[in-house]
Amino acid sequence: MKLYEPIAAPAQARRSALQPPAFSSESPTAALLWAAVIGNAGVVVWLWLRDGGVTRVHGSADLFTSLGRVTGLLAVYLALVQILLLARLPPVERLVGFDRLTVWHRRNGKVCISLVVAHTALITIGYAGSDQVSIPHEFSRLLSSYPGMVTATIGTALMIGVVISSLVIVRSRLPYEAWYFVHLSIYAGIALSYLHQLPTGNEFTTHVYQADYWIALYVFTLVLLVSFRVARPAWRAFKYRLRVADVTSEAPGVVSLRITGRNLDRLKARAGQFMLWRFFSRGTWWQAHPFSLSAAPDGCSLRLTVKDVGGFTHGVRHIAPGTAVLAEGPFGTFTESRRSRPRVALIAGGIGITPIRALFEELAAGPGELALIYRALGVDDFVFRNELTEIAARRGAEIHFIAGDHRDEGGLDLLSSTHLLDLVPDLAEREVFLCGPPAMMSATEASLKGAGVPDNQIHTERFALAA
Repeated sequence: MKLYEPIAAPAQARRSALQPPAFSSESPTAALLWAAVIGNAGVVVWLWLRDGGVTRVHGSADLFTSLGRVTGLLAVYLALVQILLLARLPPVERLVGFDRLTVWHRRNGKVCISLVVAHTALITIGYAGSDQVSIPHEFSRLLSSYPGMVTATIGTALMIGVVISSLVIVRSRLPYEAWYFVHLSIYAGIALSYLHQLPTGNEFTTHVYQADYWIALYVFTLVLLVSFRVARPAWRAFKYRLRVADVTSEAPGVVSLRITGRNLDRLKARAGQFMLWRFFSRGTWWQAHPFSLSAAPDGCSLRLTVKDVGGFTHGVRHIAPGTAVLAEGPFGTFTESRRSRPRVALIAGGIGITPIRALFEELAAGPGELALIYRALGVDDFVFRNELTEIAARRGAEIHFIAGDHRDEGGLDLLSSTHLLDLVPDLAEREVFLCGPPAMMSATEASLKGAGVPDNQIHTERFALAA
């Protein structure tokens, strides 16, 4: 049901030029990034070929061994890429967006572990053929005789554990804290692979220049990791001196924390972005969690809003004012920079209202150019209802509060293509920003496309972070 009608208000100045989407695969920076990743993969394959990857193959055993070598080399390379994908490199994150990086991280991880398993199997089969022994016997001999094989086996097991923990069916049942610690083991897995590669890999034992190349890759990755995951957050903690100013109850099970500090305008945070928050209080100091900014940054304070879904979020309401805070970010391209049209529709579901509420406040728009659709299960579940109503009245924006459940007989049509067009008839002509629970977002995206909204006008924010 529609609970609030549009309210007229004085016009607000619109920005003079609308910017294109933040990411384009054709941009020079993106081309340079892809060239670096693909180029180094090409170097890895070229070094394998130069070392006889094809010319030294004289039988099936040689073929399996050679394929085992190249799959192992590519697996290690992709493992290093895996670290860099979520090393929180600001230029890459601004170019691509954290949600897109997370998707790449997940896909790259699956390819990486597939190559690790293929490497193990192919090398064992190849060596067994050369030694003319059974595969189990060869595997046992490798573990007992070859240096670094035990550490390599442990590293492989750790990587497989990370992949398993990332499967949707497993991830949904794991507490965030457990998932976080499992993902930290990827660093140990890669370190153990280095200890295996160093004494046994042909690239290290026979060719100095190849050893130097691989060592350079490891060192480059380590420097970036330490710089952006350790040194930069520590420096920012000293620079901004963030503290919890107050904790406010917004709705049953929902609280907002207002954070103050020094020179917050230098963070250059935007409405729609999120940060990784670490609160230095008992029981919370060791873990960082992603939460969106729920109010447009004003240079004096930042606000995040958290729904109690158990675990860490259950204790947020007990964080005391004055608690020190470490915040990494801001992250995300779910901002006005992705906008290319003057008219905008914002769609939120549940606690997904947090970044949408900030955008509703910040987006430059005149009367009638901004519309908000906010869906929740029940009337009591709406967060920021008074704030949203006040912003709509002040800005001449259109707002619709939609309460209902798809599981109820009368809620089957909620946010369908027809329903969306009833609410916002010119929806296909608008830029759309969407945030909410995964199932709601998937269904609403399909409805938007059914309503004639092109893919390039639909912008979403999905929270799926790795360690």
